Amino acid sequence: MDIPTLHHFSFPTAIRFGAGARWQVAGHLAQQGLKRPLVVTDRGLSALPMLAEFTAHLQTLDVAVFDGVFGNPSCAQVMDGAAAFKAHGADCVIGFGGGAALDVAKVVGVAATHEGDILEYVWDHPGVRPIAGALPYFVALPTTAGTGSEVGRSSVLSENHSRLKRVVFSPRILARMVFADPELTESLPPAITAATGIDALTHNIESYLSRAYHPLCDGIALEGARIAAGALEIAVKDGGNARARSDMMMASMMGAIAFQKDLGAVHACAHALGAVCNLHHGLANALMIDTVLAWNFEAVPGRFHELARVCQVEGGGAAFAPWLKALKQRIGIPGTLAAHGVTADRIAQLAEVAQADICHLTNPRPCSATDFEQLFRSAL
Repeated sequence: MDIPTLHHFSFPTAIRFGAGARWQVAGHLAQQGLKRPLVVTDRGLSALPMLAEFTAHLQTLDVAVFDGVFGNPSCAQVMDGAAAFKAHGADCVIGFGGGAALDVAKVVGVAATHEGDILEYVWDHPGVRPIAGALPYFVALPTTAGTGSEVGRSSVLSENHSRLKRVVFSPRILARMVFADPELTESLPPAITAATGIDALTHNIESYLSRAYHPLCDGIALEGARIAAGALEIAVKDGGNARARSDMMMASMMGAIAFQKDLGAVHACAHALGAVCNLHHGLANALMIDTVLAWNFEAVPGRFHELARVCQVEGGGAAFAPWLKALKQRIGIPGTLAAHGVTADRIAQLAEVAQADICHLTNPRPCSATDFEQLFRSAL
């Protein structure tokens, strides 16, 4: 592990957690003197009673809805959302949805109040613009338990044409308040519960295995992994189980808080699969995690033993990756890339994109382009 002389630790997000938390949004915004929210959500949610029920609760406010989020979040969606913000004369943003909607919602206010395209604010843009001006008040309501985007300080967006993942990173885009209501996840179908739940588990596992130095995040990640390991299968098979839904929402937020420590090669692979093959991020993580972790085991066996202990996996650290593979099968996620349309002729491109992704820089085992090619072939 790299232990720097100085390190900055920060856990600033305010969270209201529990059944019914969503009903506090209108009162909270009114207390801030806000009257004209823009609700940013996705196309699927906009047609469901869940959103209509929520916006009805906001009846004391002048509400507009932007539902232009679909698939992997993109820069174009952010700019369209910013245009909707301006057209409504909005004074705040409510992010309502899964990781895609929340990643767009986080930076709609940036694009609406700052010059240029949102792509100019990604951290590695050669002429990166600072987020210097005041931002609209932003609150977040997650409707899935996966990315934990509601508590993150980054927005992962796809370039409009290449679909490469780019990251806007700033503590200034953090939600001013998260209303984490597990009841919003109870209608999720099993397949989405499984894919998003594996994403949450992956965040906790990868952040714990990351070779960066952050003992505070290590503790959160271990507990998040323990909670997710005990709740995920129940949530998939019994969607109305309030305790399992609550546990998964908590594990999702814990994973996203923990991965300020950074992630690893699973996410580098998943980002490549999203860019090249347009796979859903949670599913991409699920398809790669056991392959990558089996390859990582020799680098940090002690950490794998600790993960196995807290997740109650018999057989110690060497059994952890096989346990994950079996868990995926039990919750209905096919174990191969080929089952989801990935073909061998894409491997060279996938490896190139994964190698360029910064997530693998803190992987416990260094990854070359050749290593990535082998990992993709093994998962094919």
